[in-house]
Amino acid sequence: MMTGAGLFFGIASLVFGIIVMIFPKILNYLVGIYFILVGVILIVAG
Repeated sequence: MMTGAGLFFGIASLVFGIIVMIFPKILNYLVGIYFILVGVILIVAG
């Protein structure tokens, strides 16, 4: 069974992957947003 954070990151990765396949130029923004979200979640959870 996955934890809530693991499920979130799995779904986020799938969504970002699909968006990057459709709009390749948006990759930089998505990577930045992903790292910000990961950092905030880890700080809040830790």
